[in-house]
Amino acid sequence: MARQLPEFRLQLHPVTQDARKVLGFRWADPHVGNRHKLGGTPDFQQATTVPACPSCGGEMSFYAQLDSVGDTLVLADCGLVYVFVCFDCHESTAFIQSG
Repeated sequence: MARQLPEFRLQLHPVTQDARKVLGFRWADPHVGNRHKLGGTPDFQQATTVPACPSCGGEMSFYAQLDSVGDTLVLADCGLVYVFVCFDCHESTAFIQSG
């Protein structure tokens, strides 16, 4: 059975000078790059896609979404990676959507 985790906002903190250089977008909307989160509900860019666990077939729980980072680390036109887990089978899956 899918569980809903409480929502946590995640913020990027570049650790190195190289990381600072790739952070940010020249042309994307200001919210792009700031949509990282753990738990809550996914902010799907396309149709709602909640995967089934490959082991038990049950609906997987949304775990996190990770945003594009910057112009040189952009995911499919400013997309997001969505991570889902099955807490019973310890399976995970991830996919990318863009708007």
